[in-house]
Amino acid sequence: MSQPPLMPKATAVWLVENTSLTFEQIAEFCKLHPLEVRGIADGEVAAGIKGLDPITSGQLTREELERAAGNPNHHLRLAERKVKVPEMKKAKGPRYTPVSKRQDRPNAILWLLRNHPELKDAQVIRLIGTTKATIAQIRERTHWNAQQLSPIDPVSLGLCSQIDLDFEVGRAAKDRPAAMAEVGSTLLPAEETTAPVRTETQPFADMSRPKREEEAAIDVDSVFAKLKQMKRPAEDDEDEG
Repeated sequence: MSQPPLMPKATAVWLVENTSLTFEQIAEFCKLHPLEVRGIADGEVAAGIKGLDPITSGQLTREELERAAGNPNHHLRLAERKVKVPEMKKAKGPRYTPVSKRQDRPNAILWLLRNHPELKDAQVIRLIGTTKATIAQIRERTHWNAQQLSPIDPVSLGLCSQIDLDFEVGRAAKDRPAAMAEVGSTLLPAEETTAPVRTETQPFADMSRPKREEEAAIDVDSVFAKLKQMKRPAEDDEDEG
């Protein structure tokens, strides 16, 4: 994988302002997302960043730039560096946010909570560089400035790149089916959920059958007893005659 140029956003600003390259060409060369480059062209991203000429800085040759301008499918290549620059390792931990943009973090957190509720707090912390307590306050509407907050895309605020946001959203989407499978495995079988509920006022049908048969037997005995009582007076009258 090719290395990005030094100061990729500043380089992208210069290429947008001074060349006719496509957004895809600039995004690929500067290792940015095409939507991020479009935001630079619209003035919504990288506002206030001064463009860096990649030709004067020795990162791109004029011949390579003219070749790419004449062919939209051409992929820009970095010029060979005369001095090797050691690769910078990405530091672990929360993302560092400049002091000038820290006041925008609550608005970005609110946007993430509304538009991507599947993101975990740890993912929001990596994207914005905030704390778990601040996320909880904004989620519960107990933040000191909750009434004045408005959801704003963190990419447009410059707090994170579109690539990082898409990566975290994709990771959260992969974790969601596993969580749904765990919930589905705890469902009761249909035999149990559709079985009739036994109550005192409404017993089961098979429990009521013996009682009905017993009542029927009792009624038959009483009928025969009454018939016997009715026959006895008639027999006594015959004996007297």
